[in-house]
Amino acid sequence: MSQARLTNLDYLKEITGGEPEIMNEFIQMFFDQLPEFRDGLTSHLGNQKWKELGELAHKAKSSVMTFGMNDLGHRLKELQLKTQKLEDIDSYSAYVEEFINTIALAEVELKGDMK
Repeated sequence: MSQARLTNLDYLKEITGGEPEIMNEFIQMFFDQLPEFRDGLTSHLGNQKWKELGELAHKAKSSVMTFGMNDLGHRLKELQLKTQKLEDIDSYSAYVEEFINTIALAEVELKGDMK
């Protein structure tokens, strides 16, 4: 049995009219953003820059939601809200780790979609 997909391209198909070239461009733009998200979240976490961590989580949330990763989007929103109130700081690293792990799997899926 195949594993359930993390990504869902329905929204992307809707906004691109299902044009493969345009969809590939959107996916490539997302790939181009991933190092910024991964490195930024890791760096802000390590440097305890909570405001920046929350702002980047917010930015990443919009991107992952475009690709139907709603669960991850909601988790990033939780992280963003927690950083605004400096709540539960010990949990931030788990959010960042979850983002990095989920994105790695999503990247493989989306690379397959680009063929």
